[in-house]
Amino acid sequence: MRSRSMLSATAILSLGLLPTAPLPAQRLNPVIDLVAAGKPVFGLYAPANRRARPGQPAPPADSMKNMSQLAAEALAYKKLDYVFEGTMEYNFDQTYPPFTEFAKALHEGGALSKGKAPRLTHPLFVKTPEIAPDPAVATARIGKQLNEGVMGIVFVDVLNADELKKGIAAVRFKSKGGTRADDVGAAPARWGMSDKEYREKADLWPLNPKGELYTFTIVESKEGLQHIREIAAVPGVGVLFPGAGTLRGVFTTTDANGQRKFDEAAWEAAIQSVLAACKEFKVPCGYPAGAPDIEKRMKEGFSVFVIGWGEQGFKAVDLGRAASGR
Repeated sequence: MRSRSMLSATAILSLGLLPTAPLPAQRLNPVIDLVAAGKPVFGLYAPANRRARPGQPAPPADSMKNMSQLAAEALAYKKLDYVFEGTMEYNFDQTYPPFTEFAKALHEGGALSKGKAPRLTHPLFVKTPEIAPDPAVATARIGKQLNEGVMGIVFVDVLNADELKKGIAAVRFKSKGGTRADDVGAAPARWGMSDKEYREKADLWPLNPKGELYTFTIVESKEGLQHIREIAAVPGVGVLFPGAGTLRGVFTTTDANGQRKFDEAAWEAAIQSVLAACKEFKVPCGYPAGAPDIEKRMKEGFSVFVIGWGEQGFKAVDLGRAASGR
């Protein structure tokens, strides 16, 4: 009788007659899905033309790609979870116009996967200049970036909680309690929805469970490290990163003989202090990893990665995916 009952249950299950838990709806922003599921996230810097090093000749003109070609190159790589665009950290007025060309080309190239559950296959996460020098200017710049359909804003060199709160407010419409202007630009079309739908969904997760926008916060100074716990405690902080590259310079000094000395122990301690704050406040922790260190950083507890474009970057993604079973 026991065997017969087991067979009956199996048969019923195979026919789909037993109730099952509903599957979670797929979001437009895949990064949020991954973070919510506790899975690692792998982003790559957007492909870019090679720059001439000081004292070196400029690259041949025929080797330079236009924005459509660079966007096509990005779209051809399918293993990334987001595209990281870092050019607007400095000289926003100069770098914003070519970024808009890239964002448009990415959309026209098919970054939006349509259907019953639309999804951005290559969501854009972009650096925005420092907020502290002029929060009003920073708010306007963030609004312009969001109007291009980006899904993530990356705050650089955050010094304290108050600065981060201003940045988070700039991501949210005034109707949601933020400071973002009502203009939406090309964003609704890039997300494949009406202006009304966009205004409903263009809010910050996890503050708004239905929001599709997300933030990264980079701490890369001694002052920021001193306030790391209060920064990590800010609601809506998103992912918290140690700016490992910049911090390397912070912990490098020059002696009386002009020799540069890197304090690796202090640098690593700074990185670990950010990770400790992430763990204490249950915030995902990010790291600018490469193939040599991504597995080590994953074991330590870092889960969101930004990686350089190119073969070594692709190798890092493969290593990370293999280590996590993704």
